[in-house]
Amino acid sequence: MTFLTKTGLAAALLVGSVSAASAFTACQVTDTGGIDDAGFNQTAWKGVQDSIEEYGIEGRFLESQAEADYEANLNSLLGSCDVIVTVGFLMGDATAAAAAANPDQKYSIVDFAYDPTIPNVVGQVYATDQAAFLAGYLAAGMTETGVLGTFGGINIPPVTIFMDGFVHGANHYNSVHGTEVSVLGWNPESKEGLFTGNFDSLDDGRAFAQNLYDEGADIVLPVAGPVGLGSASLANELGTDELKIIGVDADQTQTDPDRAHVYLTSVLKRMDATVQAVIKAAMDDTFEGGLIVGTLENGGVGLAPFGAFEDAVPAELKAEIEEIRAAIIDGSLTIGG
Repeated sequence: MTFLTKTGLAAALLVGSVSAASAFTACQVTDTGGIDDAGFNQTAWKGVQDSIEEYGIEGRFLESQAEADYEANLNSLLGSCDVIVTVGFLMGDATAAAAAANPDQKYSIVDFAYDPTIPNVVGQVYATDQAAFLAGYLAAGMTETGVLGTFGGINIPPVTIFMDGFVHGANHYNSVHGTEVSVLGWNPESKEGLFTGNFDSLDDGRAFAQNLYDEGADIVLPVAGPVGLGSASLANELGTDELKIIGVDADQTQTDPDRAHVYLTSVLKRMDATVQAVIKAAMDDTFEGGLIVGTLENGGVGLAPFGAFEDAVPAELKAEIEEIRAAIIDGSLTIGG
């Protein structure tokens, strides 16, 4: 697997293990969702764990309980970490400030791109609308009610890019099949929709999914980290004939195994691979500030297997999804176009 990059970091995914790397330490500062959020913090940490296993390095993490913790956590890692990985769009300002104050420290941030780039920071961003487009097309082909739903944690680009793709994918299904499947919870044009205002309340995840279900939605995409686990809990109680969930970031049949049967699929954001790429570049002294972009083409984003619904998804729909994937990759299909 390789990644598009302005800095040569793509090669990091193709290089084997190195020796005498035990003194190297990679550190991660989480957003408020926590290291075991079954989503983006946990997936990014897997990149550190994979590096520990493959390269023999050391790894540490600090969890942020609130946004006020970002600066203190970053400062506390100075002097003990060869590269510091911060996770989440909301850490953009704190990471930029730390990088400016400590130009010799290597940083990378998940879900943020600086313009202009910062010499000692690598941004990791993802074309998740591509994978979410596939999920929206799938959901439109699987709905029994003709109504889908989505909601986010906070109205920020790394969240709404999932919602954009999901709505556009459902709309594309309508244009192909002459159907009228609707998506509640997000308008890609007005940029208005449903948001819990947080990434940690399972109660909110349950309540928002309940409201969408009450309005007719039988498949819901929560883009809110651990909040989505509350939606999965509701689907587990109602039964999947009534409500199915589409996960985000990681394959949630793996990160939420007790409720694996409620997930139709998950929109994958391969933060583990990009984090590992950054660590390898820092180890090899090829680290430069810039940008990594994960896409369908390079495997940085994707659609998880259908899990318990593998046999329920029609072969024709699976084939259409693969055709759409290829069309997005070769540029013949433009999302939102």
